[in-house]
Amino acid sequence: MKLIKSLLFFSSALIFLGCTNDSESDLTNNTPITEIITYNGTVRNIINNNCISCHATTPVNGAPMSLTTYENVKNAVLNRGLLDRISRSQGSFGMMPNGGARMTQNTIDLIVKWKNDGLLEQ
Repeated sequence: MKLIKSLLFFSSALIFLGCTNDSESDLTNNTPITEIITYNGTVRNIINNNCISCHATTPVNGAPMSLTTYENVKNAVLNRGLLDRISRSQGSFGMMPNGGARMTQNTIDLIVKWKNDGLLEQ
């Protein structure tokens, strides 16, 4: 009986110690981005993976503009509120991608860094 109690105590301790309470900040990479971000090197793939289904050459699903070229995306960042729309919290009105999951903060940070680096194409 003493062995069973010891095993139960040990098992409970392992379960308790194995539990974590991850916050969103624990799940994001807080390491500063040090490389220069370019459209061709990084941003184009992000846009293609998250935006092109609606923001195609001929936009669909109510998308107001195409995001298929460097100039389109640059204009969207500078004049059309792209950073605001992708930065809104999940489920917020106007959050992009529309009807999808919010991009990770790390992905959004890459686009912000691209803007801060001067919206370089190459």
